[in-house]
Amino acid sequence: MLLESDDDGEEDDVEVAPYCASKWAVEGLSRSVAKEVPDGMAIVALNPGVIHTEMLTSCFGTSASLYQEPDAWALKAATMILNLTGADNGASLTV
Repeated sequence: MLLESDDDGEEDDVEVAPYCASKWAVEGLSRSVAKEVPDGMAIVALNPGVIHTEMLTSCFGTSASLYQEPDAWALKAATMILNLTGADNGASLTV
């Protein structure tokens, strides 16, 4: 099971307290549930990194275009996700 996280799930930042809090919650949930799943299963908090989306554009304006496009990210992420194993259980990974 993949749960979407962010660097802010392990850090804090100004002006985004609710966002940081939600990502801390994802990290905690991931680690807690990982202790409950059977061997061979994996619960992973996945940090997608910065992706050029409409939300990013609304926050960063034209500089959002400097970041990777969703399709390019998806190709990298798919390889990583398809290679996850039970050994990754409880991990917090970044694409």
